Amino acid sequence: MSSFQFNLVIDILDIVIVAYIFYRLFLLIKGTRATQMFVGLFLLIIASFVAQWLNLNALNWIVSSLKTVWVIAFVILFQPELRKALTLLGQNRILGLFLKVEESSTVSELVKACHQLVQKGLGAIIVLEQDVGLKNYIETGTPIDARITSELLVTVFTPPSPLHDGAVIIEKNRVVAAGCILPLSQNPRLLKSLGTRHRAGLGLSEETDAIVIIVSEETQAISLAIGGKLKRKLDINTLRNDLVSIIGIKPEEAVAAS
Repeated sequence: MSSFQFNLVIDILDIVIVAYIFYRLFLLIKGTRATQMFVGLFLLIIASFVAQWLNLNALNWIVSSLKTVWVIAFVILFQPELRKALTLLGQNRILGLFLKVEESSTVSELVKACHQLVQKGLGAIIVLEQDVGLKNYIETGTPIDARITSELLVTVFTPPSPLHDGAVIIEKNRVVAAGCILPLSQNPRLLKSLGTRHRAGLGLSEETDAIVIIVSEETQAISLAIGGKLKRKLDINTLRNDLVSIIGIKPEEAVAAS
């Protein structure tokens, strides 16, 4: 391969990488409040080039003065989006295939708890930690550190329990805290009919890779929030299949479920 051909391949690879980065950035901010902010920032950059090209001294002085604070302003304005991007970047998908939770009783206990909650007409929000740590949210609740059982989960979400309005967080097959406060979703396109539980579950899934199970108190419907997307109106079998495909299953559980 000649030097010209090698440089051409490098240039094409460079363009493809940059295009992919911009494409992922677009998907990251699409439909969020950051879209308008990004447009405003882009207009400021255009104004800078126009001022230099036309020798508009006053405008060029103003824009040049703002350059020193652009980076700080960008970080402040896009803090949620940058945090989400860095979180996704830090996740190791290959290792994740080998490190999935495989506790044989986890799926069955979660499904059993959701079934009982639906029958009793109780609302709930259950968070399963994945690769991204949830320490900040765990600290907002009450420590429990107990084995996962359907009885425990149903008890937590049964009024007048003081913890029934918050979220239960599960870490490494243990219920580590209850009554936890989660961030509400910033997605402006959400249906107005969605309540606080759904918005909180979506909000956490937008910022982390956590799996969030939401049981509606009003409709007795089960939803699953993953990666900023909400899968609604799941039946028990669909919930079981989704959890098995995401967090794994041991051979003995597969036999028991068949």
